[in-house]
Amino acid sequence: MLEGIVQGLVAIVVAGVLAQWVAWRLGLPSILLLLGVGILAGPVLGWLEPDALFGDLLLPFVSLSVAVILYEGGLSLRWRELSQVGGVVRNLSTVGVLVTWSGGSLLARALFDVSWTMALLLGALFIVTGPTVIGPMLRQIRPRRSVATALKWEGIVTDPLGVMVAVIVFEVVLYGVDGAHPMRGIAIVLGMGSLLGIAAGWGLGWLLRQHLLPDHLQNPVSLMLVFLIFGASESVQSESGLLAVTVMGVVLANQRRIDIRHIIEFKESLQVLLLAVLFVLLSARIEREMLLQIGWRHVLFLAGLVLVVRPLAVFLSSIGSKMGWREKLFVALVAPRGIVSAALASVLALELREHGVAGAEQIVPLAFFVIVGTVMIYGIGAPFMARILGVSSKAHRGLLILGAHEWARSLAQSLQKVGGDVLLVDTNRRNVTSARLDGLQVTQENILAEGALEDIDLSDRGTFLALTSNDEVNSLACLRMAEVFGRSSVYQLEATEGRSNTPDFELGGRGLFDDDVTHSSISQRFRLGHVFKSTKLSEEFTLGDYRRLYGEDALPLFVVQASGAILPFDSELPLAPKTGQTLVGLAKDEPTT
Repeated sequence: MLEGIVQGLVAIVVAGVLAQWVAWRLGLPSILLLLGVGILAGPVLGWLEPDALFGDLLLPFVSLSVAVILYEGGLSLRWRELSQVGGVVRNLSTVGVLVTWSGGSLLARALFDVSWTMALLLGALFIVTGPTVIGPMLRQIRPRRSVATALKWEGIVTDPLGVMVAVIVFEVVLYGVDGAHPMRGIAIVLGMGSLLGIAAGWGLGWLLRQHLLPDHLQNPVSLMLVFLIFGASESVQSESGLLAVTVMGVVLANQRRIDIRHIIEFKESLQVLLLAVLFVLLSARIEREMLLQIGWRHVLFLAGLVLVVRPLAVFLSSIGSKMGWREKLFVALVAPRGIVSAALASVLALELREHGVAGAEQIVPLAFFVIVGTVMIYGIGAPFMARILGVSSKAHRGLLILGAHEWARSLAQSLQKVGGDVLLVDTNRRNVTSARLDGLQVTQENILAEGALEDIDLSDRGTFLALTSNDEVNSLACLRMAEVFGRSSVYQLEATEGRSNTPDFELGGRGLFDDDVTHSSISQRFRLGHVFKSTKLSEEFTLGDYRRLYGEDALPLFVVQASGAILPFDSELPLAPKTGQTLVGLAKDEPTT
């Protein structure tokens, strides 16, 4: 029996992670493949039976996993992000929640044969907007900062609020109402969750500031506190633990003089694994008979949520805000449901069915149909709508360059002349002023400072180049920007030749240009009169002709495609420029004769 359990667990992890990798390769929302794998392995083929595999531990495991996911979400919320959209976020978390709940309940009552209390429960299940789905979508679309901030905050903040509303309604459905019971439950959830979350977040921050925790214990202690306050809060009021862990993450993230990037990185990796397991498990629990219940009423319910309820909630919440109509419309077109809706539906439906409550059989098929439907609609449609509405670029083709010194400015001008989109960032005021006088896009920021990335518009950027004369700064910047652009799109130019071969030094980004090309060598060439030249290749003028014209010591550095995408030469994977592309390189001002 133990061997079967181990094999089942291994199969779930492997299938879940592989599904996410395939989704990344295909550019699809990972939740679609995860749900597909779970449904195929569960109700369709009968290979996976989560209840038999986990027994009574299944639902507690789901609850703890969701707690970790919401804690990780809380760690990404910074108060300073709310300077422009704080009112919208507040309204989405209040007015938007009420509109979504009311609209979903009315649709459920009109379309399904359920009581008013059951309709209110069904409506409450879809208050949350799935931060685990919105996060990857925002990384892919990379819309304007105000739009991304509003969607991110809404997704994370409304999760515990939606759970709270659903649980209160669930208790009314199951046990009836005794006057002040719902309000008392809400007060307990808000009070207990907030107090424990604030205490735990501040306490962990104090331990980190006082250096009372060694590095190797910071992540374990953080995870221990998540479990501790979740369990303590749940023992007082059901589902208040999710609010507590979210508040804990927000409090920890907004304390000064605390570096929590290593905690965030660990939690992000853990979140990916937990999501893979949870979606496969929960979708595998769906019974085959439930899939057969899906019909035209479910389609109308989904259409009502997408076309009526969501736009109404957003536009009522954004009245009087600084957001333009295009931004409002895009926010109205993004509201996928995710793991919290799936987990909550599975838990509540099981308890209601055990108590023989009429309409309980409607919950799971409707929840998973809405999850799949909203992820497909928003996951596929949102990128196109972002481009149509102008809240995101057609593709992230632009470059972000660290360093605005003389030859970096000259390089940026050459790339800009052939259609490249370049943004320079530097801490030196003189360099920044010179770049502005040269007509370049530039910002004065310390890219390593806390919160610096929140002040840099990265919506059109897809590649990062670290070109300063300081290897350590370049490496640290690359490590940080890899979290934004991905490791494959982060490059670093060595300051001096041979530095990366020393035992105590390692590049933080991919090697840029040839192995013997460094910051020092380019600076020396630039002082000797070499300039950055752009040359369009054709059948009549090939790369070989380029080298013969400018000499073998000419350095091809970038290829600019017809689309405007800028591809740097890589020391490990050299480019092969093609006809129609523009070659940007460093060569003598006068061609070799």
